[in-house]
Amino acid sequence: MELAATLFSTAYQFGDAFAFLVISCAGLAVIFGMMGVINLAHGEFIMCGAYVTAATARAGLPLPLAILCGALVAGLVGMALERAVIRHLYHRPLDSIIATWGVSLIATQGVLIVLGSTMQGVGTPLGGVAVGDRSYSLYRLVLMGAAVALLAGLYWLFYRTRFGVVARATIERPQMARALGVDTRRVYGLTFGLGAALAGLAGGLYAPTMTMVPTMGATFMVESFVTVVVGGADIFVGAAPAAAILAAIRAGLTAWYGQLFGQIGLLVAVIVVIRILPGGLSAFIKRARR
Repeated sequence: MELAATLFSTAYQFGDAFAFLVISCAGLAVIFGMMGVINLAHGEFIMCGAYVTAATARAGLPLPLAILCGALVAGLVGMALERAVIRHLYHRPLDSIIATWGVSLIATQGVLIVLGSTMQGVGTPLGGVAVGDRSYSLYRLVLMGAAVALLAGLYWLFYRTRFGVVARATIERPQMARALGVDTRRVYGLTFGLGAALAGLAGGLYAPTMTMVPTMGATFMVESFVTVVVGGADIFVGAAPAAAILAAIRAGLTAWYGQLFGQIGLLVAVIVVIRILPGGLSAFIKRARR
């Protein structure tokens, strides 16, 4: 019985870390991995989704609909930002870093001034389940399922729909796409909006588990960038293996030595991957298939 409880605890911690990495990096993977835009405002899109989710849930909207509202608002804000700022900075990565960093500072300080240093959150739903002498949140199990569903949904969107085909063609060969009559500016705007909406979805999903503060997006930033860098440019090939490997490292080190060593393990892992596999896991997997 004790062995079973230990195995369940290890699997639970791995699944929780895997879900966090996948959900937090999905929006960044679309914007950075596919579009090549280094979006330092990723955490603020997550914060936007979380704040909207908390506000609409407290207003009486069911939590699933509140989460969707958070994702929708973050997506609309992302499309507006792309049209006003990012559109002029494609193929200028250093400028996009500075611009999105500035947006990040403005958003954080603006929320702090307007809404204050904290915001009333929403309680974690579904309660918990006891295994052995420990209790585990059922909502965390829902997040694990949501991470798998999110990967499957993104694969379907980009490989089984017309929008996905047009988006991949536009991002890989924009001149050819324009020659074939594709409105590439519209596709870029929708893709950036999708990445922002995915970030907002991450904030909405994790809103019941976190304290609502203007800087809450920073909690997701390191893990998001580490996962995307380790996964490589192809988010569908590299994201899941990268998240699984990093989740195993983080869960193992956290269980043995504490949370600080789990974070250090993530940073060491990305340094090793960048040194050995500059193209990330996706480039390695594609080479192995040939």
